[in-house]
Amino acid sequence: MDIAQLEATASKIRGKLVELSHKARTAHLGSSLSCADILVAAYWGTLNIDPQDSENPDRDRLILSKGHAATTLYATLAAAGFFPQALLDTYAEPGSNLPEHPSVKCVPGVEVATGSLGHGLSVGIGMALAGRIQKRSYRVFVVMSDGECNEGSVWEAAMFAPAQKLDNLVAIIDYNKWQATGRSNEVMALHPLKEKWEAFGWSTCEIDGHDMAALVDALRNVPDRSGKPIAIVAHTVKGKGVSFMEDDNNWHYRVPNAEEVVKAQVELQLL
Repeated sequence: MDIAQLEATASKIRGKLVELSHKARTAHLGSSLSCADILVAAYWGTLNIDPQDSENPDRDRLILSKGHAATTLYATLAAAGFFPQALLDTYAEPGSNLPEHPSVKCVPGVEVATGSLGHGLSVGIGMALAGRIQKRSYRVFVVMSDGECNEGSVWEAAMFAPAQKLDNLVAIIDYNKWQATGRSNEVMALHPLKEKWEAFGWSTCEIDGHDMAALVDALRNVPDRSGKPIAIVAHTVKGKGVSFMEDDNNWHYRVPNAEEVVKAQVELQLL
């Protein structure tokens, strides 16, 4: 896909996220919308993984550590052909294979059970280290939230990865500036986030997390010849793509009504 096609795919996925939140009456829509571009850039522009052979031991791995954005992962995997699109209609229903937070191997493409923040990076480190020991060339991408960086386990992992020189590991921080109860930099002193990762020994960069070309370029550049794990601080907007949801933390918990679903679909040029 070219950049325009990737952007169009991200818009379609955002439309599906709004529909799923409305239908299932589930929260975290703003957090799901903010990372849509990151997942599209990964699955269509970067990852070496075959949807028809999702257990291949040489595949690249992606862990959505911010498991509350599960709908973004599900909608992306379905659009990429990992499982039928129709399964999305069962999201969050009793007995569904698509729970509100990802469960390990609930559907093809879900690598890890996530939702308890602060664990994804450590699991990703284990996978990256295993790949080295087994002499495999796969890479591990961990998509995290900025609020997740409040967790001490993140920084323990952040010290371990450079010590092991895991240059096959990438942490992408979805820096949308909000947490459940307030601004990220008011709840905890995250700023300057890039410099913190750099001080821990990571090869770091900051990008616009909604600039598809920049995302693809950054994600493809792995390993980057530094011999270090890579941290990408992706500046994003919570609720991105829907004007009345953007940078409004009410959409951490609010569920769109039918009228708002239509309004969002129009803005996303899907109607």
